[in-house]
Amino acid sequence: MAMEVTQVLLNAQAIDGNVRKHAEESLKQFQEQNLPGFLLSLSGELANDEKPVDSRKLAGLILKNALDAKEQHRKLELVQRWLSLDNNVKGQIKAFLLKTLASPVPDARSTASQVIAKIAGIELPQRQWPELIGSLLSNIHQLPVHVKQATLETLGYLCEEVSPDVVEQDHVNKILTAVVQGMNASEGNNDVRLAATRALYNALGFAQANFSNDMERDYIMRVVCESTLSPEVKIRQASFECLVSISSTYYEKLAPYIQDIFNITAKAVREDEEPVALQAIEFWSSICDEEIDILEEYGGDFTGDSEIPCFYFIKQALPALVPMLLETLLKQEEDQDQDEGAWNIAMAGGTCLGLVARTVGDDIVQLVMPFIEENITKPDWRQREAATYAFGSILEGPSPDKLTPLVNVALNFMLTALTKDPNNHVKDTTAWTLGRIFEFLHGSTVDTPIITQANCQQIVTVLLQSMKDVANVAEKACGALYFLAQGYEEVSPSSPLTPYFQEIVQALLTVTHREDAGESRLRTAAYETLNEVVRCSTDETAPMVLQLVPVIMMELHNTLEGQKLSSDEREKQGELQGLLCGCLQVIIQKLGSSEPTKYVFMQYADQIMGLFLRVFACRSATVHEEAMLAIGALAYATGPDFAKYMPEFYKYLEMGLQNFEEYQVCAVTVGVVGDICRALEDKTLPYCDGIMTQLLKDLSSNQLHRSVKPPIFSSFGDIALAIGENFEKYLMYAMPMLQSAAELSAQTADADDEMTEYTNSLRNGILEAYSGILQGFKNSPKTQLLIPYAPHILQFLDSMYMEKDMDDVVMKTAIGVLGDLADTLGSNAGSLIQQSLSSKDFLNECLSSDDHMIKESAEWAKLAISRAISV
Repeated sequence: MAMEVTQVLLNAQAIDGNVRKHAEESLKQFQEQNLPGFLLSLSGELANDEKPVDSRKLAGLILKNALDAKEQHRKLELVQRWLSLDNNVKGQIKAFLLKTLASPVPDARSTASQVIAKIAGIELPQRQWPELIGSLLSNIHQLPVHVKQATLETLGYLCEEVSPDVVEQDHVNKILTAVVQGMNASEGNNDVRLAATRALYNALGFAQANFSNDMERDYIMRVVCESTLSPEVKIRQASFECLVSISSTYYEKLAPYIQDIFNITAKAVREDEEPVALQAIEFWSSICDEEIDILEEYGGDFTGDSEIPCFYFIKQALPALVPMLLETLLKQEEDQDQDEGAWNIAMAGGTCLGLVARTVGDDIVQLVMPFIEENITKPDWRQREAATYAFGSILEGPSPDKLTPLVNVALNFMLTALTKDPNNHVKDTTAWTLGRIFEFLHGSTVDTPIITQANCQQIVTVLLQSMKDVANVAEKACGALYFLAQGYEEVSPSSPLTPYFQEIVQALLTVTHREDAGESRLRTAAYETLNEVVRCSTDETAPMVLQLVPVIMMELHNTLEGQKLSSDEREKQGELQGLLCGCLQVIIQKLGSSEPTKYVFMQYADQIMGLFLRVFACRSATVHEEAMLAIGALAYATGPDFAKYMPEFYKYLEMGLQNFEEYQVCAVTVGVVGDICRALEDKTLPYCDGIMTQLLKDLSSNQLHRSVKPPIFSSFGDIALAIGENFEKYLMYAMPMLQSAAELSAQTADADDEMTEYTNSLRNGILEAYSGILQGFKNSPKTQLLIPYAPHILQFLDSMYMEKDMDDVVMKTAIGVLGDLADTLGSNAGSLIQQSLSSKDFLNECLSSDDHMIKESAEWAKLAISRAISV
């Protein structure tokens, strides 16, 4: 097969489709019939310098994909598969790979580096391949130079694949020494320096101990700062990337270096090529992120400055940092507004300025205002746009008291510029800035309103006018209107926008029909704004919202009359259906929330449901999700009447619950199960077997994304509440699942923030299930079926209380469950609660909580418990 494998690998890249297909089949067959032989011949191909580059590259790629996959469950299978291979075979493969690092062909070396790192990622945690790091380090002193370069690249990938705790400190020290020496200016070869700099970037997470040692840290920082001055642009860029990573990983160690770093970054921002300058700005954005997080976390809690680990680097750098960022705003690109993924120095500078404003608040204003005043009326569009961008960037952070007087002066100017400025860039940024003004300085929380009876009409007129402008300006105008509407969410009975409601809705619908509505996200923005205008409207405009129903239904109907569509058109049609279903969802929620409008709206319910079912029938993922959400809203609004739609809708509900791949769809469908249970109550019963079977299947699948599990548990509670004691037949399946999940979520030692957040959402789902089940069985003769589960539920509450890492939401649900136990099980639970370790302390802690929701739940629980105990 050896000779053949070369030809097959080349054929698999052939232009002729048939040749390609045949080759792919042969490879698949070889892999299935003889995996060890297959992997061995691929590694042999990759290591053989006499073979063509193309076959070697593909051999390496297939090898890499045989060790790793994106989906977690597939990845675990591949890891097990590799570990169970014969050790001799694995040894030969690894020898071939290490040999390839010395190949004169760069592509072969680079591929081998990645494969070695993947194997290390599997084996090192298992304490296998202990000699790997040693043998790589001995390569570093080898000539030829390309061996050194390939080895550094491998060490970099290895640090990316392996977690720091599996590499012993002695090896970490040696890796860092090798990498930092490779970066040194005395290293003559640029390929080596670049590989070393990129490797350091990946190795920084391993360097905790080294960064705690002053001498070692000084040495690393010196070398990184020196390499930002390398003559080679890629090395300069990679060095700044290291600084960005250091700024977040080792923020608290930066003080001695910050002045030098400022000088280096300022020079790069002003003089260097764009990729380097962008990273130099990113360093300061990253410092802002760190300081914003620290200041938010310590809020008003600290007494003296001494206890708060913030170095106020941004505050100290302000007088020099702000002018440097303002200069960058003048380096715009001609076409940046049309290109969605655009990112350049001006945009990076404005983003950083916005972060600086959030970090230091009021102090930034007097540093930026002179720049704005000087440039806002200049003949050159670049100066006007930069001034507008600067103003928009500093609106979040400083206090309303500081900004309101400035905004009152600027507002008129901005409205005029939006209609009269000859330049599209300026208009685009002006509309964006107006949106920021309305987002941060308008609404029920702001004391002095900037929008008054006097200027409201002018604002609406200008924004509606601006929606007829070119697509990118119109999209920003929609965004401004969105925040204008949102600011009036709390007002009733009358909103200042009421007189313009009809006009606004009409203008937005007109935008959705523009020829160019597909550009700059314009159509999406128009529907999002329409939804917000409807959501924030008051009872006065309800009749007009009702008139909107047949209009949007007609639009949705038209998308279903489609002829044969190309895949591109089908995708666009799917997007449009998604937007229209989203719009109907908001309208249903609005009209369903008050009795008079709900009554009138019901005449459309059958037709709307019919449309949603037709949307499902032309099944594409995005639509599925939006239509599902809208059906949830419809179920909630129609209540028990929703039962008539279930026979037809049920199969789509089941499809949604089976959709593992698009887990968002699955999660949304689980939410709709809850809406249906609340709407139908015991009329849900005929469908419960099917739903519960599917939910239990979902929970035991290792393919389903973990984020869907908490909502599944809480839907058990919804189902039990809806069908009461009929839930009996599911107890033997649901309860053990809840118990094992509860045990898992109780052990949370040394979890990171993301994991803690997930654990809390899992606990909340489990508690909601317990709560629904307990309430569902209340006053039923079958209550005693739950008694065996009570000790475990109490144990779960105890363990969470002991861990001390519950968030407020979990705390409220948990104290509620304690009350439900007492309320449903009466004296049977009373004695258990009295014996439990922490119920009393937990109850007292909740009774004295500042959170009135927790306090309220606790007071109810206290009552239920005292009743249960006195029986």
